[in-house]
Amino acid sequence: MYESMILRTIARVMLPLLLLLSLFMVVRGHHLPGGGFVGGLLASAAIILQIVAFGPDYAREIVPVNYLRVAAIGVGSAACWGLLALLQGKPFMAARWLDTPIPGIGKLGTPVMFDIGVYLTVIGVTTQLALVLAEEPGLYPLRRSPPSPTEPVAPEA
Repeated sequence: MYESMILRTIARVMLPLLLLLSLFMVVRGHHLPGGGFVGGLLASAAIILQIVAFGPDYAREIVPVNYLRVAAIGVGSAACWGLLALLQGKPFMAARWLDTPIPGIGKLGTPVMFDIGVYLTVIGVTTQLALVLAEEPGLYPLRRSPPSPTEPVAPEA
């Protein structure tokens, strides 16, 4: 956690913007560049920015979810949408599309649902990894406690 008013202000402003941009990338990703992976990275970047600015405890408070569970739901969802084609006698991951497009989104189909599974998986894995690293005392030096009175203190140069 860094004691920077500028970083904390930017982190507060960027959280909703990055989350909205991540959703936009998922929805747009089946027609243009983007998709579940890029959207998931943007969403986890928004949460990781909160970890850097405020610390892991604050990040867990503002988005109180079990990230491993989110990743597991994402993997299961992606696999289920891929298996749907197998149940219909088609190759694994063969796309199925709705006949009528949804205004503002376009045609919705199994590739979009697969992308949502990837989105959840990437959010869960990357955010959990960042939280584990941030909560590790040896790897997060700004959170160390001051030296105890019995510890020898190195002379200043």
